[in-house]
Amino acid sequence: MFKTNEYFDGKVKSISFQSDRGPATVGAMSEGEYVFGTTTKEYMTIISGSMEVLVPGQADWLVFTDGQTFSIEQDVKFKVRVRKDVAYLCIYE
Repeated sequence: MFKTNEYFDGKVKSISFQSDRGPATVGAMSEGEYVFGTTTKEYMTIISGSMEVLVPGQADWLVFTDGQTFSIEQDVKFKVRVRKDVAYLCIYE
């Protein structure tokens, strides 16, 4: 069954589901800067738009756009900057 999630006063919304690769969410973020924490390793693919990500241990923000995927290790916090609405798919391992 699907579960909906809402964060940051409704600026980030997602729907959880079971993908072929395991637990996943598909969602959207509106303009803003966010800090997320992980409990598992995550693979995030940008579906539409772009996202700036500050990966733990890196000094520079990285930009990811349509079709690009990045991964974040388990039990860390990472920052995301969104300048225009963005859609994403996140797979949890």
